[in-house]
Amino acid sequence: MKGALRLLYPPQCVSCGAPVAGMGPGQLCPACFSDTRFITGAACARCGVPLPDDGTGADDPMLACDDCLSMARPWAQGRAAMVYAGTGRKLVLALKHGDRPDLAPALAAWLARAAGPLIGPDTIVAPIPLHLRRLLKRRYNQAALVSGRVARAHGAAHLPDLLVRRRHTASQDHRGISDRFANIAGALAVNPRCAVALQGRPVLLVDDVMASGATMAAATDALLAAGSGPVSVAVLARAVKDA
Repeated sequence: MKGALRLLYPPQCVSCGAPVAGMGPGQLCPACFSDTRFITGAACARCGVPLPDDGTGADDPMLACDDCLSMARPWAQGRAAMVYAGTGRKLVLALKHGDRPDLAPALAAWLARAAGPLIGPDTIVAPIPLHLRRLLKRRYNQAALVSGRVARAHGAAHLPDLLVRRRHTASQDHRGISDRFANIAGALAVNPRCAVALQGRPVLLVDDVMASGATMAAATDALLAAGSGPVSVAVLARAVKDA
């Protein structure tokens, strides 16, 4: 039966739809794979941005980028699956704005591998929430589609409503760093229904893209203020200067 289905529906590249030889989810054709910069080598332990590899390895907890050395990060650790450029950017935008929730399994599988070291037996996995106005327009929260699968991949608890948006915020795109932090300030809070379950437990926050880290910082501040344990962050794609 599986062989017949493969003949009728041959595997396709998740980005361009070209035929591919692989059988699992998240397959890319050679052209799209070469245009996707997966973050597998040395990277900042705080935000996941790729760094020049000096042989210390990808999991060195002391590695830090210039931004994380100069800017306070309230979260403990961070990982990203790929750079926000090329095919990676195309896929994230398709999931987020292109009505392509079908991309979530493939993208979540990539992030689950990248975020594995951040998930322990007591970790709560939670997405960055959307305001109701934006959720009604988009019909799904792309971060929640990914975070649920990341949690299942590691047998972790998933609380999709752990955080709520207290007010609608304008898009963070095309804003400077200070404007991004001002735009999101006070917009995120812990859902009162989840406050008891949160106490003392580590949290992994999941989102689609990290640029300045303003949204992750606001979410982390809200979690820590409500009594969570240490917070880590994981994103599908990390914006990189001159990428």
